[in-house]
Amino acid sequence: MAGVSAEAAFAYHEPPIATILNLTGFLIVLNIINVCLDKLLYCGLIGQLFVGILWGTPGAKWLDRETETVIQQLGYLGLIMLVYEGGLSTSIKAVRANLFVSLCVAITGIGVPMGLSFILRELVGASSLQAFAAGAALSATSLGTTFTILSTTNLIATRLGTVTTSAAMLDDVVGLVMVQIISNLGGNGSSFDALTVIRPVFVSIGFAVGLFLVCAFLIGPCVRKALRSKLKLPRFMKTIQFAFLYQTVVLVGVVAGATYAGTSSLFAAYLAGVIVTWFDGTIADFKMAESAGQDDAHVSHESASQMADTCSPGSPGSPEQHSDPSTDVSSARCDEIPTGEVVYERYYKQPVSRILTPLFFASIGFAIPITEMFRGSVIWRGLIYSLLMMFGKMVTGLWLVRFSFNPVSKLISHIKDYIPGPRLFCTPKKPNEPQKRKEEPPSSSATATSHDKINENTETHAKTSVHRAPSNRETTSQPQLQQTERLESNQRSSTTFPAKPKSLYPPSILALAMVARGEVGYLIASLAQSQGMFSTGPSSGISEIYLVIIWAISICTLVGPICVGTLVKRVQKLQKNRGNSGSDPLGVWGI
Repeated sequence: MAGVSAEAAFAYHEPPIATILNLTGFLIVLNIINVCLDKLLYCGLIGQLFVGILWGTPGAKWLDRETETVIQQLGYLGLIMLVYEGGLSTSIKAVRANLFVSLCVAITGIGVPMGLSFILRELVGASSLQAFAAGAALSATSLGTTFTILSTTNLIATRLGTVTTSAAMLDDVVGLVMVQIISNLGGNGSSFDALTVIRPVFVSIGFAVGLFLVCAFLIGPCVRKALRSKLKLPRFMKTIQFAFLYQTVVLVGVVAGATYAGTSSLFAAYLAGVIVTWFDGTIADFKMAESAGQDDAHVSHESASQMADTCSPGSPGSPEQHSDPSTDVSSARCDEIPTGEVVYERYYKQPVSRILTPLFFASIGFAIPITEMFRGSVIWRGLIYSLLMMFGKMVTGLWLVRFSFNPVSKLISHIKDYIPGPRLFCTPKKPNEPQKRKEEPPSSSATATSHDKINENTETHAKTSVHRAPSNRETTSQPQLQQTERLESNQRSSTTFPAKPKSLYPPSILALAMVARGEVGYLIASLAQSQGMFSTGPSSGISEIYLVIIWAISICTLVGPICVGTLVKRVQKLQKNRGNSGSDPLGVWGI
């Protein structure tokens, strides 16, 4: 009976004061170091990772194994919420507009590290299956790290942030598919067959397509029909509490369904955020379309000003909104049904950013076997492999680099622009030429900047802007005319890609943001190690292949955020110094 009564409930005991002080200090240090490093380099997550190493099993062992397990589980919950927030901040129109670029970046970020990983066959004597598992671990991009970097630097809502998050999400989806493949393979390479690879891939694609079809052909028409019929909703359905309830149900339902279906819970969390954003956008678009139709019907000025005060306060460039105040639904304020971002800001943000996210990055620190990594043969192999894996992700930035298709003519034009010698023999020097040369760089920079911003508009507007820049053709110098003609030629030869930047800041930020690996890399490597894929003999210790992989994941996770933070700090300084001159270092990618 005593045994039965003991198992019937968990007896409550007051925690020892040492435990309370230990956990309190752990949370306080995690938040303090995060704030300090975010102020310096926008990389507070690196400090949290080191705190995890210090407090956990790799370091001082101030936390027992059960506590580390709980922290790891709560931290993964924080990762899910972090990815969900990324889905909420995603613009569907921006993703659709930049989908091709994102796919190119993602495919490059997967294929190059996977191919370079086969150098492990020569570096540490790995087999092809072991090199494949290493490439799978290093082909993933840390979603949590990427979203944290972009949110901290206020880039997540820009076009550069959209491309980066979309590519990182695709990389992680492939990485998490690799988790299922490696789990099916185990330590026996003979079990490799087509079904092992195809099943997780098609489950992930099928789940995403299924959600898209449900939203497009079931939920969307039902919502629009309800709005058109001016269905009167109960008051409680317009409260933020009800919005919190249904959005949480969507998040939990989609994550649970995806996990049981065999795909990634992180991928599902991102899709849940996108679904909530799409739902909010559907309601807003219907309100705008309805008000535009009433505007064509010449509604009175009084009702027009009433609608302008309700549906679109402060939206730049939007037309006046009109509504009939007698209707219940169409005249309801757009903010009566709170959006997903409003709900997240009120209910989720503080506990996620102060408790769950720090626990997640600290739990990554628990997984780094730092005491085993500092052996001579492991260090130099790990550094070489780390450099290769950094290069494997940094090449993704080439998709945003502007290349010239006429390098010879460009070189000649630069010589003519910057070396005054040929001009002395070709053209006579006018008395007022020095003053014109001094005025030339701002004019050229303004022309180039205007082209950068107008690239996404029609070719007619671009040409108009180009012809408008040199206001006096008779007094404009010959090199200036040549530069204008080159800009017009570049505009005519533009492809379906968005305008590529003239500075290297956007490609560099993209490349370095993709470098960070993190949770998925550690997950794949740990899974492969636990299933004996990296073992090279009967010894039961940690294999050298696994330690080399951990070196690469750890260095990439450290270097990426620090470099991105440094670059973003430099860009923000340039933006502040240039002020309203119209010359943004990020160009159209900062919009």
